[in-house]
Amino acid sequence: MDMRERGDGEPSGAITLLPVTGLPEVRPGDDLAALLLAALDGASLQLQPGDVLALAQKIVSKAEGRMVNLADVTPGAEAERVAAEVNKDPRLVELVLRESESISRMRRGVLIVRHRLGFTSANAGIDRSNVPQGAGEEVVLLLPEDPDRSAAALRQALVERAGVDVAIVITDSHGRPFRQGTVGVAIGVAGLPALWDRRGEPDRQGYLLQHTEVGLADEIAAAASMVMGQAAEGVPAVLVRGLRLPPGDGRARDLYRPPELDLYR
Repeated sequence: MDMRERGDGEPSGAITLLPVTGLPEVRPGDDLAALLLAALDGASLQLQPGDVLALAQKIVSKAEGRMVNLADVTPGAEAERVAAEVNKDPRLVELVLRESESISRMRRGVLIVRHRLGFTSANAGIDRSNVPQGAGEEVVLLLPEDPDRSAAALRQALVERAGVDVAIVITDSHGRPFRQGTVGVAIGVAGLPALWDRRGEPDRQGYLLQHTEVGLADEIAAAASMVMGQAAEGVPAVLVRGLRLPPGDGRARDLYRPPELDLYR
């Protein structure tokens, strides 16, 4: 997929989104950097300086062993109470509460929380889609313990083994207040600014931008998610090439609006 670059005072160029296919089912303890390099080699793709690898959260979580069998979860009193109100499995609700700071909204069929990582999402990002199930098991997948740390470690491994400076964006699918549909967002970032502050730059009329901060990592995640898909596409990694990235090494947490600045909370 080719996309035209956003105007930034430089000539437009092509941004290419290349699916990284051939990755096996990732299992706990797998060397994700080695799997990615093998898949890239199998697809005749060589990493280049300035490349960004966008990775679906699930392969990172699987490699880190973040799978939980609901049979091993004992819900507490609060989980039982919330589960009755939202009509969800109390064991799942227990995991959601463990992963969360607070409940943002809930009603029958819906449980939206502020995740301990700082963002707000349904079910704390826990789900079971594309998670292998053994006989009689009900296995769900939690988000990585620290996605920014995961992204930084993976980037370091790739730089050391491939000898090329690349950036990493770990993506997840989130809904948004006031809008239908899920979109890809960045929950882990390394090697690029997650938030691109363009305040003080002139537009084409010479007006100096006053409030423009671009969610760069989220834009990359959303573009990559179109290639990854949401169901059985089997594309958990996308190579993004052609971006002219501003300097910096941000983190996904740079994107999370603090509660005191949230006018809707």
